[in-house]
Amino acid sequence: MSNRVVVTGLGVVSPVGLNKKTTWKSLLAGKSGIDTIKAFDPEGLQTTIAGEVDGFDPEAIVGRKLARRMDRFVQLGAAAALEALADAGVQIDSSNCNRVSAMIASGIGGIMTLSEQVGVLHEKGASRVSPFLVPMMMPDMAAGQISMLLGAKGPNYIAVSACSTGGDMLGQAFEAIRRDEVDIVFAGAAEAAICPIGVAGFNACKALSRRNDDPQKASRPFDAERDGFVLGEGAAVLVLESLEHAVKRDATVVAEMVGYGSTADAHHITQPAPGGEGGARAMNRALEVAALAPDEIDYINAHGTSTPLNDKYETMAMKTVFGEEAYKIPISSTKSMTGHLLGASGAFEAAVCVMAIANWAVPPTTNLEFPDPDCDLDYTPHVPRRGRIRTAMSNSFGFGGHNASLIFQSVE
Repeated sequence: MSNRVVVTGLGVVSPVGLNKKTTWKSLLAGKSGIDTIKAFDPEGLQTTIAGEVDGFDPEAIVGRKLARRMDRFVQLGAAAALEALADAGVQIDSSNCNRVSAMIASGIGGIMTLSEQVGVLHEKGASRVSPFLVPMMMPDMAAGQISMLLGAKGPNYIAVSACSTGGDMLGQAFEAIRRDEVDIVFAGAAEAAICPIGVAGFNACKALSRRNDDPQKASRPFDAERDGFVLGEGAAVLVLESLEHAVKRDATVVAEMVGYGSTADAHHITQPAPGGEGGARAMNRALEVAALAPDEIDYINAHGTSTPLNDKYETMAMKTVFGEEAYKIPISSTKSMTGHLLGASGAFEAAVCVMAIANWAVPPTTNLEFPDPDCDLDYTPHVPRRGRIRTAMSNSFGFGGHNASLIFQSVE
């Protein structure tokens, strides 16, 4: 018999808040974290806006020396993990460290460090390249550094699946606990790709919104005037734990993770499969693992990127899975406020689902002013929806045809 898996802590750093409390408050208020890029001068780029984490001080989190040896994505992940540690009230020592894991992934890794050091190479020569380049740019280094910070000696690895990375990492952690490989996993993802090469690269594949004159309305999931996603950054870490272990240590259980489905489109390097066929199979698999019927889902946090094909095909996928029930389920895309956190989006939006269950509220989809006739479900426009949420689903779909769907449930 598989272990039951529960959530006992959360940590979040996002464009709308430096912790889970501020982030949740901002989401319910419909507050946007998208603005003109401040980290560098974006002049000359086709897109000059992003969802940046404002006011973040990594030295206050991990100290000056360690912060200087971490790429920004690792710094963000460390902040989320340490908040999650405090939230869960976990004590890690020699008696349990081998049964505690850190699995914090990244879809892209240390692109800021890599970009900066390529500049050093060309301007100053090979001898001036930082000895920390390789360990700072590696996408597994959030997991590595955070395991050191926590003293977690259990399995330490990551899953990388583009924008499904966070969802798949939580799914892999879920399975590790279910098969009794570990008792606790600090699971999630972190991303920080708001740099010239990052923006230019996504511009080159025509993925980003160019609504530079109105940043806060640029991310428009399911809206007829959407023109691409807005790049965001951030991190989210969930403390996943076997129910037996959580009860034994008298932990507060926030929600239970009950389902995970992962599929491949096998279709195209960037475009989703027609009709959202792969996403539909991921949702069906998550429902199967959770032993839930489609009419038992109370909320869906959609992938909802604000790109033409994704929003249309995700809508079609939800209709395939839920049939007429799809029209009754409150759905929202919090990317309308945060932008797209790339590899971290699945972990962040899973955290949103858990907070929705805990706080009895569905955050809104903002900027939904001109509904697309092809996107005709209940996307919770503009204002939050209050009411009990027993079960929530989070969808993440990535370049390369990766699909992940997660399901969380309240614990009575």
